[in-house]
Amino acid sequence: MSSSLSLLFSLAVLLPSLAVGTRRLHDINKSGWLQLLWLIPILGWIFLIYLLAQEGNAEANQYGETPAN
Repeated sequence: MSSSLSLLFSLAVLLPSLAVGTRRLHDINKSGWLQLLWLIPILGWIFLIYLLAQEGNAEANQYGETPAN
């Protein structure tokens, strides 16, 4: 029973997690497809964490305007 709840929870948070990661990468003017780096053990993880920790662009980029605060 608990494994099915765990699976259900994992599936429920997968799509929002991908959306947030894509939005974050777009904030630094990178493609959301870079999330696939997560599939490369250790080096891909480190590089993706590095990208996600960068400060976003203050101006508009190819993915649109910066959101209002």
